Amino acid sequence: MITVVVIAVLVIVLVTLRYTGRGRARGSGGRGLKRRFGPEYERAVALQNGDVQAAQRELGERVRRHGSLQEQPLSPEVREQYVAQWDAVQEQFADSPQKAVTEADALLARLARDRGFPDGERFEEQLAALSVHHAYFVQGYRSMHAAARDQSGTEEMREAMVEARSLFEALVAERQVDAVRRRPPSPEGQGHAPWPLTTRRQAKGGST
Repeated sequence: MITVVVIAVLVIVLVTLRYTGRGRARGSGGRGLKRRFGPEYERAVALQNGDVQAAQRELGERVRRHGSLQEQPLSPEVREQYVAQWDAVQEQFADSPQKAVTEADALLARLARDRGFPDGERFEEQLAALSVHHAYFVQGYRSMHAAARDQSGTEEMREAMVEARSLFEALVAERQVDAVRRRPPSPEGQGHAPWPLTTRRQAKGGST
């Protein structure tokens, strides 16, 4: 009789531990996704009409598909070319905002492809992969891609360009950019230019 009671108690304890462990795993997974995706997590929940579990499944699927992706390094020459191209796109914004946004959108797509992400022809897949590795920076790319295809106002395009620059800087950086809650620099007070222009000459310590 005592043996039966002991076995029954052990079974109850094991079952309790099993379900407690599952609950902790689910909670940890949710917290992990929220920490990893940041604003993308909140966006996913909103798109699922507040269904947190559906959002977590969708984000978990992104991690499953793209979490093992290894970003390819850029050579110093290629990195310099991208920086020069981005500077040129910024400079032409004042005269031709729509053209500048369209070219910047294509430039980011090529840069992401060269870093090992899916080709820009599959924008949603490329964006999903980028969100796994650069979640705090992808909203600007999403906004700029939309602005490049719609008849957006100049102010809307300017804001998209400024925000998208964070992803450009993350992708062109020599080392992985820490995924912190960094905000794009404020464009206010920059005169006629939509952002401060940083030329290679100035970066090397040339006169202003």
